[in-house]
Amino acid sequence: MKRTALFLLVLTFLVAALGACAPAPEPTAQPIHLTDDLGRAVSLPAAALRIVSMAPSNTEILYAVGAGAQVIGRDEFSNYPPEVLDLPSVGGSMGSYNIEQIISLQPDLVLAAEINTPEQVKALEDAGITVYYLGNPTDLAGVYANLSTAGALTGHAEDAAALVDDLQARVAAVEAKLAEVSERPTVFYELDGSDALKPWTAGPGTFIDLLIGIAGGQNAAADLGGAWGQLSLEALLVADPDFILLGDAAYGVTAEQVAARAGWESLSAVQNGRVLPFNDDWVSRPGPRLVDALEALAQVLHPEVFD
Repeated sequence: MKRTALFLLVLTFLVAALGACAPAPEPTAQPIHLTDDLGRAVSLPAAALRIVSMAPSNTEILYAVGAGAQVIGRDEFSNYPPEVLDLPSVGGSMGSYNIEQIISLQPDLVLAAEINTPEQVKALEDAGITVYYLGNPTDLAGVYANLSTAGALTGHAEDAAALVDDLQARVAAVEAKLAEVSERPTVFYELDGSDALKPWTAGPGTFIDLLIGIAGGQNAAADLGGAWGQLSLEALLVADPDFILLGDAAYGVTAEQVAARAGWESLSAVQNGRVLPFNDDWVSRPGPRLVDALEALAQVLHPEVFD
């Protein structure tokens, strides 16, 4: 009798232990229903596992939320993170994409952006491919929303939420350090200075303008009258920026070349050696690296706070 009772006790313990060690059941795939930024209802039977990205910002967003392994194709301008260069390119030069190649990759989702036309979206839809159109945000809240959307589409909602929390904390840390700073240096951000008399720059409504402000600076082109445009040399001389940031440094433009431009030699930024290269990808792609740009800008404009 005692042996029987002992056997039953041991058996009960083993069953309980095995139950505790058993792997948790796989979650049931849940359909996804969202409305994209073209106002279209988009449905997926489950999280997308084969994704083609049609824009560099989308590619960076997908990798940032943890869905990089699910990306099977990308536009030709996507170059970050570096491993995306190993993926097949579906075009994008001059707005032309290889629709046939996209179809041949058999994606379960194409993530489009504002650089893609409604006609391109329709062509893919007509081929039976699910397309989600992710619009360009105009502020950091919109970037966070796009990250959350990408997380929902790819089964990485928790990763996306954690990323958003981290980005918001980093922005808050910059703002806190600059809270007591009163001096706001003037910044000229050069997009294209091939015409030294009328260089292209960024005005209100751009992330460049937004980030300069958050980083404790003033945009020399704040009165440009539009998001993108040319600022005359006369207006630049009046603004006399404390810093000139070269978004066109990737194309070989240097501080020495800027200093050699006729009329530019009198600018404070040139005289004080504050003509600096800047990674334009950080600010031209509405993705998580915008916060990298903010931190870099704040350190350039206010090194005394961040040393």
